[in-house]
Amino acid sequence: MDRIDRLDWTLIQTFLAVAAEGSLSGAARALGVSQPTLGRQVRAMEEQLGITLFYRQSKGLRLSAEGEALMPYATAMSNAASGLATIAAGHDNSLQGTVRITASEFTAMYSLPPILARLRSDHPDIQIELNATDLSENLLFREADIAVRMYRPTQLEVVTKKLGVLKLGFFAAKSYLDQRCAPSSVDELMQHDLLGYDRSERFIRAAAKMGWQLSRDDFAFRCDSQQVHCEMIRMGAGIGVMACALGAKLPDVEPVLPDFPVPGLELWLTTHEAVRHTPRVAAVWKVLEDGLRPELSQDSTIPIMHSP
Repeated sequence: MDRIDRLDWTLIQTFLAVAAEGSLSGAARALGVSQPTLGRQVRAMEEQLGITLFYRQSKGLRLSAEGEALMPYATAMSNAASGLATIAAGHDNSLQGTVRITASEFTAMYSLPPILARLRSDHPDIQIELNATDLSENLLFREADIAVRMYRPTQLEVVTKKLGVLKLGFFAAKSYLDQRCAPSSVDELMQHDLLGYDRSERFIRAAAKMGWQLSRDDFAFRCDSQQVHCEMIRMGAGIGVMACALGAKLPDVEPVLPDFPVPGLELWLTTHEAVRHTPRVAAVWKVLEDGLRPELSQDSTIPIMHSP
């Protein structure tokens, strides 16, 4: 029992990360520490417990039987620690400190910089961590304080607010339209080079609900990164979907079929209910809400692309 009592919490975090990622390299990226450090920590935990936690295999590491047996208890400890941190943070009345925001890569690149720059000016004592990712960070485990998401969150114990709809439209570079006539109908659009998505079927499903049948093969170029799409449109590679607010700011692109009802994306602010009224979280929430709303539509007739 003494060996368990003296077990460092950091070692348990390392154990969970390696188990989740299946490799030391993946866990090192997830935790932001070096791979050799994680290797030493795994060995230290094995030595302290007197068991083997992982077996090496060609594609990484797999849990041993003993490691599998420890997983539910280590996970429960992690959940309890996250809950403790969340409740403690909710009772922090200081306006100073760090607020961690998670947002899609597109939002983080094109929408948030001017808003966060203004936040830094208005609230210099608040430090911001921005995680630009298209993965969903878990607010319940304090992986983020505020999430800016393009779908309605369904987690329990979170507070959500819909800010509006991000209108999308077809755009093409002026250089592309100089070489090919702009389409005046969907049938003509289908004769052009379309820029679409690779693994994501979100847009295809939304188009199908509108009676417009699309498949991956209809796209001359496929990529799931919105930033890449925007740059490919600007470089004249074809016609693609872009946020209308962004397209209006770019002098080298023009709207195509502007009256076509391209499905939009709802934008939601989300935080854990335990930290919603923490002064610094509340301040950042308000700045985000005030900054994002002007680029969003409140038109309820816009068709919506739902969660991935």
